[in-house]
Amino acid sequence: MIEAESAEASHAAFHPAAGGAADVVRMPPQPKTVRETGLEQQLIVELVAKVMYATGRMHLPVLTGKLRLSINVLREVLGFMLAEQLVEVASRGDSDLDVNYQLTGIGKVRAADFMARCRYIGPAPVTLQAYRELVLRQSAGNAELARVSPAALAAAFAEDGLEAEVRDLIGAALQSSRSLLLYGPSGSGKTTLARKLGQLQQGVVAVPYAILVDQDIVLVYDPLLHQPPSLPAHKAEDRRSTDSRWSLCQRPVIQVGAELSADMLDLRYDEAGGVYHAPPHFMANNGMLVVDDLGRQRMPVADLLNRWSAPLDTGADHLTLDGGHKIGVPFDVTLVFATNLSPHLLLDESSMRRVAYKIHVGALSDAGYRALFRRQCRLARIACDDSVTDYLLTCLHASTGRALLASYPRELLARIADFASFAGVQPRLTVPALEQAWTSMFAAFPVGASVPSQPPVPFLADCGDPLLERIS
Repeated sequence: MIEAESAEASHAAFHPAAGGAADVVRMPPQPKTVRETGLEQQLIVELVAKVMYATGRMHLPVLTGKLRLSINVLREVLGFMLAEQLVEVASRGDSDLDVNYQLTGIGKVRAADFMARCRYIGPAPVTLQAYRELVLRQSAGNAELARVSPAALAAAFAEDGLEAEVRDLIGAALQSSRSLLLYGPSGSGKTTLARKLGQLQQGVVAVPYAILVDQDIVLVYDPLLHQPPSLPAHKAEDRRSTDSRWSLCQRPVIQVGAELSADMLDLRYDEAGGVYHAPPHFMANNGMLVVDDLGRQRMPVADLLNRWSAPLDTGADHLTLDGGHKIGVPFDVTLVFATNLSPHLLLDESSMRRVAYKIHVGALSDAGYRALFRRQCRLARIACDDSVTDYLLTCLHASTGRALLASYPRELLARIADFASFAGVQPRLTVPALEQAWTSMFAAFPVGASVPSQPPVPFLADCGDPLLERIS
């Protein structure tokens, strides 16, 4: 790998890309020569040969789109390949761009060898040094970046029923970009809250499609995880002058759960493709990693936190290549843990210190639950009836002793919609519809059923609510 001085100089001359004050991101300029890419010419030759080997005759503009390299860089490489008789011009059009290339017989033999070693034929990688520099510039802790304000935070959670004290804790945690633990009963909305925290991250970031580490390619970009930003159409013009090997994205929010194991926290070698896949915390750089169901992973919690303790302190992680060689990579991730287990049973004193903020997410207040129920009605396009909402709280919840948890409104309304769809009618919020949804959700005894002498859940009709009598 060549990390040429000119490549480093080009990265020192970053210019602002699309976005407002809250979207500060500096993109590398488009390389105009092979030297400016920071890559060896041979690597680009191999990529060009493998693309042509897989697809046949290749139009020059299509090749630039495949490899995310400029016309000038590819002309330089193709000139070398023509001289070496690896490729030939298949046809020419009226313009300099309207050229089709194809492999020669020698080129096909060489390309087959390249494919046998590594089958990767995507965008050209960026250098590890270029990646380190850009991650540092894009860090959420960068003083240039706008931070979420108390007013913006209050507006974002206005209809979620969160108490002001919880919002203040969340705001402080976001301000610090340090790790936090959301704990509380199952169904209290911890996972949904964690995702929303990710959406509150400010700014956009550049994510490389792939990184060159020594002579190996590490895949980083995943279109399912790295979402494009919402930018005005006129801003798209700015991308023409920037390095297309980077994709402009929202700050990533990546979630893992009980499936997380120790081997997932390191580079994973793909034998078939001849490339490495980045671990989730690496893909979440400049963003957030949500570890859901903490305590249910395939590795002890202490081992998981120990794995990230040094990276959290130093901002750097060490990953292992095949053969045992370790490489240093940036670690710029806000870790968010969510669990329904008691933190004091889950974490020892050392682990507790490593998690900066601990936020309890419990039952909502009456007012908060009502606000959330109205919001979920609006999202489900079901007209909200306050009298039915009263029945939900004063009869169903009160008589059964079930806490006002954030997951219930959406789940109940979804079931009302399911029953209505099955019946071929429009969903309506009524007491019978609500009781039907409640019964299916909690295995409660429906009104009029024969009830055991000591039912595990109180009989709904025993609420004695006049609204029920009026409707039934």
